[in-house]
Amino acid sequence: MPKILLCDDHAVVRHGYASLLDALLPGYEMLQVGCGREAFSVWQKQQPELTVLDIHLPDISGLEVARLILERKPEARILVFSMYEETPLANQALQLGVLGYITKSCPPQVMVDAVRAALKGKPYVEHELATRLACQQDGTDRRLKGMTQREMEVFTMLARGLSSQHIAEHLNISAKTVANHTALLKQKLGIRSTAELVHLAFTSGLVPSASFQQTS
Repeated sequence: MPKILLCDDHAVVRHGYASLLDALLPGYEMLQVGCGREAFSVWQKQQPELTVLDIHLPDISGLEVARLILERKPEARILVFSMYEETPLANQALQLGVLGYITKSCPPQVMVDAVRAALKGKPYVEHELATRLACQQDGTDRRLKGMTQREMEVFTMLARGLSSQHIAEHLNISAKTVANHTALLKQKLGIRSTAELVHLAFTSGLVPSASFQQTS
């Protein structure tokens, strides 16, 4: 059975959201831990489909856990669920390569929507926070200025969540050519995962913040 790992040092919060997700997402086993080192250990052993991390933990931070996981598996799906609403922390988490960031002040349905999106490999940033992040950006990343028109087309379509097959059909090229463009883009931009690619598109203003709030 696929698993979702929840890491939060507050047992009441952790159990509450585990029960909520268990009720609304049948077919997933909920794993619960209360500290960062245990989260990383359980992740290594269980390889959950999604890891939901608090930032403030009693031993190592959730961001450090995310870094350790993503170093070993760049495509790992991670959602940050934190009491901190400061945009620098959210930006730091997204730059690490996590798929999403939501706050503990959000309604329970936002947590459910974020988890559903992340399980599909889609990014999700809580709307208010996404708006503030967008307002703080200062223009196009310099890495994008040397891209060709075709590279930019593939880049923005990938960032919007289109599959390689859909991109190939839209641009009238083969899926293999799309895959080659994707590999070259990651090398050229110095990124490892699609989550990092999406974050770069967002921070550069190429993808609107609305694209970061995709529900099921």
